[in-house]
Amino acid sequence: MRKLLALLFIIPFLAMGQEKGIHFEHNSNWEKIKSKAKAENKHIFVDCFTTWCGPCRWMSENVFPQEGVGTFFNANFVNLKLQMDQTKQDSEDVKSWYEEAKRFGKDYEVRAYPTFLIFSPEGELVHRMVGGGEADAFIARAKEGLNPETQYVTLIKKFEANPKDAQVAKSLAKAAESAYDEATASKAIDAFVDNVGVSGVLTAENIDLLVQGATSSKSVSYGIIRDNMKKVDQLLAQSNKAKSSNDVLAGVLSRELIQPKMGRGASGAIDFVALQKEIEQAHPYIDMRGPIAMSKAQYFAREKNWTAFKDAVNDYLTVNPKAVSADMLNSFAWTIFENCEDAACIKSALNWSKKSLEGGEQAMFIDTYANLLYKSGDKANAIKWQEKALSLAAAGEKENYQGTLEKMKAGQPTWN
Repeated sequence: MRKLLALLFIIPFLAMGQEKGIHFEHNSNWEKIKSKAKAENKHIFVDCFTTWCGPCRWMSENVFPQEGVGTFFNANFVNLKLQMDQTKQDSEDVKSWYEEAKRFGKDYEVRAYPTFLIFSPEGELVHRMVGGGEADAFIARAKEGLNPETQYVTLIKKFEANPKDAQVAKSLAKAAESAYDEATASKAIDAFVDNVGVSGVLTAENIDLLVQGATSSKSVSYGIIRDNMKKVDQLLAQSNKAKSSNDVLAGVLSRELIQPKMGRGASGAIDFVALQKEIEQAHPYIDMRGPIAMSKAQYFAREKNWTAFKDAVNDYLTVNPKAVSADMLNSFAWTIFENCEDAACIKSALNWSKKSLEGGEQAMFIDTYANLLYKSGDKANAIKWQEKALSLAAAGEKENYQGTLEKMKAGQPTWN
């Protein structure tokens, strides 16, 4: 009896310990969700996800279960996970939402995943976010959905009512960027520039908006940056931005003049030397070496020419080192790990991976470094680094990292 009583006391505490993250509604429907939100005077948070979406899974495994995330979302929202695709493994609860998911996709234009929709307590869409992120940043983005001054849909209505309100235009541009709505963001930025003038946008406060607006070589923002490159560089440096005016403009030209030659349906070899010369002759204010090197890396990855890929990445790191993030370095290194056996490629990838750790040791980056050490033949150090990756890994990743560690200790390949 004493053991039974102890168990009865323990079970509630175990249950409480398992509900630290976001509480999502189950066995409900949209009308009940709206009724609950209205009764509790809470907004509605809807995670529109698919079963095949990697970032969706990452959010579910690493962000939503966090206690701080749960505290914020449970206090402010009625929360719903809405599966947008259909699989044979779907539960009856998921199946009951099939038609509603189709309606959401159509009515709210859900085209990318994950998409997060926020509704008012009355059930009216007020905010949209596309793409996940770390916990603190994600909470900050969700807070914008609670404030009429920063709500995406609310700002669209305000902007349409008064496009000459510079502050509304500026706020809408930021909200539209979070919603991946480039067309609305560009329209809002053009209106902002029209209202404040070139001198008004060439300030430390507005430089990010100007850069955001440079979506094409014909955009107003592109022309302002092109005609004021020195001033823009000064403002970017003041804002501690790694990019330069050349990076911004060259990136636009790359999207317009290089990427189409590498897209779906494109075939045949690309003469990158001739292409660079052609672009720089037409746009003599631009140095295209960085975008050309990056495009070569992408092209040779598609062609599975890993030696050429390695050389292109090294060229890019030499030409544009400040523009390379730890995430990019890790991605480059992992690509070599998964695809190349060449010792020179692995050596370069180890250098990229090691550099990715300089800004702070993350489990994912350490895992890449450990795997490359292992593939290079340095088993002892690989195991040490993999153990470190395991110790830093989020709960949802530990099983995967543990499996890699066991393969290393057993002398088995950790790659396919």
